[in-house]
Amino acid sequence: MSEDEAARPAAGPDVGSDEAGRVADRWREAAAGAVLLDGFHALKHALRFGADVRLAVTSDKAALLRLAADLAPDLTADLAARVAEVPATLLRELVPRVHPTGVAALAARRDQEANRAALRLLPRRAPVVVLDEPRNLGNVGAVIRLAAGFGVTGVVTTGDLDPWHPNAVRSGAGLHYATAVERADPDALPPGPLHVLDPEGKDIRSTDLPDDALVVFGSERHGVSAALRDRATALVALPMRDQVSSYNLATSVGMALYHWAATSRSPLVPGPARL
Repeated sequence: MSEDEAARPAAGPDVGSDEAGRVADRWREAAAGAVLLDGFHALKHALRFGADVRLAVTSDKAALLRLAADLAPDLTADLAARVAEVPATLLRELVPRVHPTGVAALAARRDQEANRAALRLLPRRAPVVVLDEPRNLGNVGAVIRLAAGFGVTGVVTTGDLDPWHPNAVRSGAGLHYATAVERADPDALPPGPLHVLDPEGKDIRSTDLPDDALVVFGSERHGVSAALRDRATALVALPMRDQVSSYNLATSVGMALYHWAATSRSPLVPGPARL
């Protein structure tokens, strides 16, 4: 059962107005500089991967715990102790767009220096995905979710978009905490050979992606910038039918990472998926 399939929970009983006011005050104080975890899966994954979750609220705690018993029984006790129930009207004031699962939380961002150290470390046993000037936060989050599932070292973006924007965290289902996610200038990328996805490159099926590679993807419309393309160790192309313009960014990343996982002997290649 996915988040999208989960029904919106009905509003639970209201807490006392004084307690609700205290929760609202704590939320507003904690919100500055915090990461918004929007929805059950985002909170679930953040907790599983060690996020410092400072406050979590729901409009129906009983419904939340039933969902946890079904999808994340390992976290049911933690959620029961951690999550505060607030009136549905207050939840709508605290969160710009209430998730269908009726839960939201605030967490500290994953430590940037630890992320950067993980991205710089060599030898590397899994690639780094580089998104060159991505334009869509939903796509960025979807790529981070894929990267976490494949166990890659991290995801680096160039350009103006913040990969920790709430919309990216929402579409990434909180899996920013499962891998190193940072933004960097193109001339300050982590070390490693640049394998750039490009239509003029060598068919990916006839080459290997090294475990220490930076696998670089451009936007669907503009592709990889000329500056990064010129620095490429190798240009790599995905097979695609004639007259089809492009794949969705997350689809391209998924295809490339599957090829890496299928050809690598790295111990980080993941096993069967879990919810």
